Amino acid sequence: MRQHVGRIVRGATGALAVAALSACALIGTGGPSLRPSPRSLPPQTQPPTAEPSAASRAVAAHFAKVEADLLARGLLRTDGGGADTPWGPRQIADNFVRIALYDEYVSERGRLIAREVPSRLRRWEKPIRIGLRFGESVPEQTRAKDRATVATYAARLARHSGLSISVTDHAPNYWIYVVSEDERPTKGAEWAALFPGLDPRELESATGMGLSTFCMVLAISDGDSPIYSGALAVIRSELPDVLRLSCFHEEMAQGLGLANDYPRARPSIFNDDEEFATLTGMDETLLRVLYDRRLKPGMREAEVRPLLGPIIAQAIGGGS
Repeated sequence: MRQHVGRIVRGATGALAVAALSACALIGTGGPSLRPSPRSLPPQTQPPTAEPSAASRAVAAHFAKVEADLLARGLLRTDGGGADTPWGPRQIADNFVRIALYDEYVSERGRLIAREVPSRLRRWEKPIRIGLRFGESVPEQTRAKDRATVATYAARLARHSGLSISVTDHAPNYWIYVVSEDERPTKGAEWAALFPGLDPRELESATGMGLSTFCMVLAISDGDSPIYSGALAVIRSELPDVLRLSCFHEEMAQGLGLANDYPRARPSIFNDDEEFATLTGMDETLLRVLYDRRLKPGMREAEVRPLLGPIIAQAIGGGS
């Protein structure tokens, strides 16, 4: 959910179109093929060898205060909503269109301009293999907890999307890096090798995250395709427990194609107000709609709207 950034989607012209996000950035890239380099890596089992620096400790203190403030205001809810957050088919239809089929920013002459623009349906059409990597400063106890979080949540996303989603070291195509303030800027060459042809500006958005960004995901397509071929999620290792969990939940879900934020979506993590930290029942329904086979990658609102009634009726009844 992580704050105040844009998610960037490059269109056929090579220009950057950006959709605002609660706190992450999502990039779909066009132009040259950016298919992730397939490779299997040995499991990352080495113990941490680096102590957090003073800068990293300061970042950790900052986000501890941010989390405490949000919790004190009744935000970062993990209850999925309740009687105070009713929703039904009409809300699902409106929220789906705004979250899956619109971008909130465009790029003009290298600058991001806040202007909502129609987009098209984007999603994965092949199995997702998550590769989880940690910076050397991340303690083994924290790594174990994060591995369990990712594995459990990946199974939940798979259940509601119908995708095959696994956590593996065999040829990952969806990379998640948990790295510190000091480690992240050193990862540029490694990430460029994973995604040859990645625009340096997009790479810089990952290595140079400011404090207003909790975490981010770059969802990558080949050329102008609406079908994702890879993704890179970056999570700050300094985040405290609830913000950390919220980052895993939002980035992993947005990287599946629910890429936008919509202020009227409630209860939802696809909303920049930080009310909810974890995926809600309504979000699960949105995911089932996105991966319904009656919808096709590349469809726009005029094509999608007439199909939503029966799809949503089935999706609402398909929860578990």
